[in-house]
Amino acid sequence: MAPELAADPGFRDRFRAAVEAARTLSGAFLVPVVDADADAPVPWLATEFTAGVPLRQAVDRHGPLSEPALRVLADGLAQALATLHAAGTVHGEVSPDSVLLTMDGPRITALGIVGATGSPAPSPTDDMFDLGSTVLFAASGGEPDTGALAVSLREVIGGCLYPEPQDRPTAEQLVDYLRRQDLPALSGSWLPPAVTADMAAAAAAVGSVSAGDGGQGPFPPPPVIPPGTGISRRKLIVGLAGGAAVLGGAAAALAFSGDSSPAPDGRAGGPGSTARPTSPSGVRSTPASSASPSSTDGPESIVLAGPDAAKAWSGAGKHAPNCLEASDKVVMVVTNTGTSFLDAATGKSMFPELNTTSFLGTTSLTYPTAYADGVFYLLCDTPSQSGMLAAFDAASGKVKWATKMADVDPGGGTHAARYLSNYVAVAGNTVYVCGQMSRTSGSFSPESPTTGYIRAFNAATGKGLWRVKGTDINNVLVPPSGSHLLATSAVPGKKPGRVQMIDAGKKGARGWKVSVPHAGYYFTTGWPLTCYAAGLFLFAGGNGDTLFAVDATTGSEKWHRRFDAKSGDQVQIGAPFAGLDGATVYVPVGSDLAALASADGTLQWVATLGGASDMGGSNMFKAALRTSGKSAQCSADTVFATDSAKTLWAIDAATGRARWKYSDPGQPDVGFLWTVGGDHVFIASHLTVTAIAAHGR
Repeated sequence: MAPELAADPGFRDRFRAAVEAARTLSGAFLVPVVDADADAPVPWLATEFTAGVPLRQAVDRHGPLSEPALRVLADGLAQALATLHAAGTVHGEVSPDSVLLTMDGPRITALGIVGATGSPAPSPTDDMFDLGSTVLFAASGGEPDTGALAVSLREVIGGCLYPEPQDRPTAEQLVDYLRRQDLPALSGSWLPPAVTADMAAAAAAVGSVSAGDGGQGPFPPPPVIPPGTGISRRKLIVGLAGGAAVLGGAAAALAFSGDSSPAPDGRAGGPGSTARPTSPSGVRSTPASSASPSSTDGPESIVLAGPDAAKAWSGAGKHAPNCLEASDKVVMVVTNTGTSFLDAATGKSMFPELNTTSFLGTTSLTYPTAYADGVFYLLCDTPSQSGMLAAFDAASGKVKWATKMADVDPGGGTHAARYLSNYVAVAGNTVYVCGQMSRTSGSFSPESPTTGYIRAFNAATGKGLWRVKGTDINNVLVPPSGSHLLATSAVPGKKPGRVQMIDAGKKGARGWKVSVPHAGYYFTTGWPLTCYAAGLFLFAGGNGDTLFAVDATTGSEKWHRRFDAKSGDQVQIGAPFAGLDGATVYVPVGSDLAALASADGTLQWVATLGGASDMGGSNMFKAALRTSGKSAQCSADTVFATDSAKTLWAIDAATGRARWKYSDPGQPDVGFLWTVGGDHVFIASHLTVTAIAAHGR
């Protein structure tokens, strides 16, 4: 230890405690502490010699690691951190310099040092961010580009890098996620020959007897993960590429002025136009080719403030929910052990519990439940089956049907691909499962577009109707009615994106399509970043600061509206969502929520959510309003949205003023899970489910 540390009066005590904690730890991917002396004139610590090379040295000399090697790296680091975190400690300095590559996998060094220096105490979520940064370094050769990650890792490592600590996966969840992908096991060495040669040289330099077993032995088994610690909501499937889980741009106040008028000439000036709508005076909506209209002042922004919500009822269960779905009469609660149904009016159990579980649960970009016409739908597993789509009768709690979805695409050929389900949705008499394909073998290019899919099932019987897949099918929107779906797609780092109609009436045939410049975030395959209202599809375009509305049948533009920030910061609007009657569409812009008339884009009101927080970093992350997944929903006359302070707001849809707010100081790090059923909101926090009336009484 450096002499200046030894002179710190509290250092030796902290160092002694850190060493004692490190000595109790053992794990396949940890470098053990052999001995230490906190009372020596110069305090010291020794760890077991490990024949390996630092990750940074390997990448600097030989370039990025391959996809299989990256998976071993991520898995090994996650297992090491799982051991540390389970023991109530953290590492705090996971980096390319503290990670050794050995024949048998990665090793984390520097145990027992972090925390002794008196620097701000790190947390497990800090470790996960460092893990993500380390894997990204190994994938990209030092350039922080998530596009360099393979599909099998891009979303989960992106989740580790998420700016909000509570949204990052835990180490146990990352291990579980990788294991459940069930990709082929490696044979031979997991590292390229040039790196293993460096290992041998390092071992020979210190007279090591052996540099390992040649990479032929099996990797140590993963740690035993207690029940109930599987993937939790909002922690996985969170990619950093635009869209993300906090949507919206700068949190600056917006210049809501100007007017909006329908486009008189179809697609002129629309999302495929090379010219971009501009406005020196704030928000406007006119074709890009037309003259600037005279401006009028828009409505004043309403800063939300309201009383704390009054609970209608609250009750605790034995296991923490990871999915909620509700009607006006029944609440479906899914945990890691089963599925139960509660009376929406009282919270009492209504039917016997079923053994169906949801592995992923509800996250920022996944939503495995749906409700329509008296039936609940769930993407689920059972003790004997995985990858099921099941339908439950809301009146009896009994299974109507359950369909086993094929694990592997039968048309995959040499490079077979697995179905990874992101969410389920219902429209009319059809149930749709949307997601992405993950290769089970073959090479991967970081610039390869993601392949998405849509699978359609008969809502009454569960029988498969049709399926389509393609690199042009990502981020699929299923409207609550009609036969036209919307798919968006883009290759990471390339422009433009594309919005395309999928005709469900013609078994998924492609329909009209328009180009969306600068919409790179549409490559994600998670929850839709678009919405449907009154026969229109609505989506972001331009530089992410313009909302376009097009006819769902023809793709012709009806209107568009651009949003400017008063401060001059770049604005990037979030995922729009519509009221139940389709008359109003709501658009998050930083900490503001704008209500627009669906018919012509007329601005109705603007509300600023309290609890806004500046998360630092680029403008992309200075957002306060969370609207991915279903963290923004509507009842008949109320809009519900969650801000970055994890406060749920109930907003009067007519006026934009708050009815009430709800926060839970004791909520888990990931925040609480919630859904709307009828005129109530149902909230799950730890083991507790709570109901709140939309009007707060």
